[in-house]
Amino acid sequence: MTKYTIAYGGLLCFTVFLSLGCAKNNDPETVKEYRFNDTIMVDGRIRTYTLNLPPVYYDSSGFALVIAMHGGGGDAAQFESSSKLTEKANASHFIVVYPEGVQSTGLLKARTWNAGSCCDYAVENNIDDAAFISRLADKLISQYKINPKKLYATGHSNGGMMAYRLACTLSGKIAAIAVNACSMMVTQSCTPLRPVPVLHMHAAPDTHVPYQGGKGTGFSNAYFPPVDSVLNVWSAVNGCATTPEVVVAENKYTFTQWTDCDNNVTVQYYLTQDGGHAWPGGLPGRTGSDEPSTAINANDLLWNFFQQYQLP
Repeated sequence: MTKYTIAYGGLLCFTVFLSLGCAKNNDPETVKEYRFNDTIMVDGRIRTYTLNLPPVYYDSSGFALVIAMHGGGGDAAQFESSSKLTEKANASHFIVVYPEGVQSTGLLKARTWNAGSCCDYAVENNIDDAAFISRLADKLISQYKINPKKLYATGHSNGGMMAYRLACTLSGKIAAIAVNACSMMVTQSCTPLRPVPVLHMHAAPDTHVPYQGGKGTGFSNAYFPPVDSVLNVWSAVNGCATTPEVVVAENKYTFTQWTDCDNNVTVQYYLTQDGGHAWPGGLPGRTGSDEPSTAINANDLLWNFFQQYQLP
């Protein structure tokens, strides 16, 4: 290479540097992305999810992670939209991930979770959704600024059933759960490694998963245990020494709480008199779906609940 070529190359770089900032900084922190649609391979299946980081993500650390699971027949985009949970996450500065159940091969291509005895394709094919969520949590903790003591699970309908299963089987990773419009459908004894705080929300008019128990009017033929019996089970599992106390009893909703439990956890139950099979304070899941309750706001309740607990 001649001196002329070297000099010319130096002049060119200097000129571009002046005009375009030639020495571009490739530090990934300068590219601030906040939303990701990604995949993870679990048991030979490609599993999908959507991740949302709050606006302050790049300026802080030690974030809580909320795992938000859609109902049967839903998906990440639908649940994110109808729950409005991303809006809450951005305002309250936590990370939220929307994993997706396995899609069926039928005409409806419905996504479901294997929560035990519900629901449908995921159960029929023995999909290990607990392994999926566990692997996903590990991946996200390794890649993002998440406090591993602050992992929480929430879900609607079949997604809520899945959250109950996680509380039974992944209590070493999940600090607390908050569920809506569901029941617990595990087929084996629930033996968590530690007491798990539980928040359950339900609408009395819900016919898809009746709070009194029985078969619903939804697409699943499963039998749903009564919510009261489910929460009594959790009261026993958590070592709660007192009988449930009705804290609020008014026309719009009833709030019942089990306290004096091991490790100072609580079991909470909101039963609204309005709404149906929908996310309280959110939007209908799809056209023609039930209207959500306006008596409570699920996002506010679950985040207030989660902030009280973390893993030891």
